[in-house]
Amino acid sequence: MATILQYPILTDFLYPFLLIFFIVFAILQKTKILGDGRAQLDAFVSLVVGLIFVSAVFPKIVVGNLILFLAVGLVVLFVGLMLWGFINGGNATISGGMKKFLAVILFIAVVFALIAITGFGGGLENLFTTIFDFLFVSKWSGTLWTNVIIIALIIGAILVVVKTKTASS
Repeated sequence: MATILQYPILTDFLYPFLLIFFIVFAILQKTKILGDGRAQLDAFVSLVVGLIFVSAVFPKIVVGNLILFLAVGLVVLFVGLMLWGFINGGNATISGGMKKFLAVILFIAVVFALIAITGFGGGLENLFTTIFDFLFVSKWSGTLWTNVIIIALIIGAILVVVKTKTASS
């Protein structure tokens, strides 16, 4: 059963129009590209850009899917920060190195979301599937990865022994 908020006139026209209108208006107001104190001109330009945006189908679909990605991402971020706060005793601060790491992860996530949403990822997806199948599903891959893990464990054990200072030294 559809609610009034799910009517096509709202989901296909009004919501995307309002989103683009307010984003463009805010950017024009903040940057003052069209001049200082020109709110009416900024509003008119935002209106035109918003109307042009809702007249094209593909950009609306991309933005709609990006908004869904944003909503899910915000929930995941909220849960992650809440758990981080529980671990740190209520203090959920993120410092320099972790902030840069999370920024890189966020950038990669947005790029992959755009690739998936726009449909340009078909070739990349097939490439990744082919590489994954070659490395992990082939007849020889089980033996290879078992040996790689064993060698890595041996190297790790040797490094621990070499790096650890003994009590007699």
